[in-house]
Amino acid sequence: MCVLLSGSKSPSQMASAQSSQLKDEVQDFWNAEPCGSRYLEAAEDFEAFEAHLRSRYALEPHIPQFAKFSSARDLRVLEIGAGIGADYLEWLRAGADATGIDLSAISIERAKRRCVLAGYEPDLRVADAERLPFAADTFDVVYSYGVMHHTPPRIMLYHHPSLTGMMLWLRYGAWRGKSMRRTVFDHLESPETKTYTKAEGRALMQGFESVDIQQVFSPGDLLLNAPSARFQSAVCRLAWKLYPRTLVRKFGRRWGLFLLISGRKPRGDEMSRLNARCQGHPQIYLNGHN
Repeated sequence: MCVLLSGSKSPSQMASAQSSQLKDEVQDFWNAEPCGSRYLEAAEDFEAFEAHLRSRYALEPHIPQFAKFSSARDLRVLEIGAGIGADYLEWLRAGADATGIDLSAISIERAKRRCVLAGYEPDLRVADAERLPFAADTFDVVYSYGVMHHTPPRIMLYHHPSLTGMMLWLRYGAWRGKSMRRTVFDHLESPETKTYTKAEGRALMQGFESVDIQQVFSPGDLLLNAPSARFQSAVCRLAWKLYPRTLVRKFGRRWGLFLLISGRKPRGDEMSRLNARCQGHPQIYLNGHN
């Protein structure tokens, strides 16, 4: 699961115009195309949302096991970046007392509709993950999937290097002299998406208990996802058709895009010492139990 540990930045840094502008750009990006909406039928009725859920977990079958929905009954869960509510609804179905936030108002409205159609009363709200409107220790689990690499300042869940990064680099970066990391930063999803090595991810978890890092393929690594508007050329369509998925699955696992990082937050004096070490650093968002 994903977890949050807050350090601090000076007020002047957090309030910088550059950071605010970037956040607005990220918000605009996801309001224009809420995450996963590419796979949602226009009707947006109960069956359409259920079909979207099946498509999501067919493309990313590791999610239910990673999230541990089945173990969430009676737990207080916060989902950061609920999007259009696919995972959030699974928390409710599992019996969790779940709250979801997202920076995108359009995403939250779709997530609410999804839950109501399924017979649940959601606690979903527009909120900023860097300024959470909750007291400390409100939740048992804080979960975020594919979100934190989009927030300024951010710690992301995307791995470097990756097959997705390589393909983007060949398309946008190689002929411009850009590094793979810079290419991903500029061209993967919303503005300024960052990537981290496993070692960098593990360093961020210093002080957490029971840390585990798994690396898995993203749908983009295997070209399983529907190509977006940027990839509709004849060359791209041919690449989607001829891509050697069997060989990639067998030999390319260390180039998977997704890092699934879990850990347990220390308690009491141990947590105080960990927060003291974070002073002067950006907010740190990591996977794990709160």
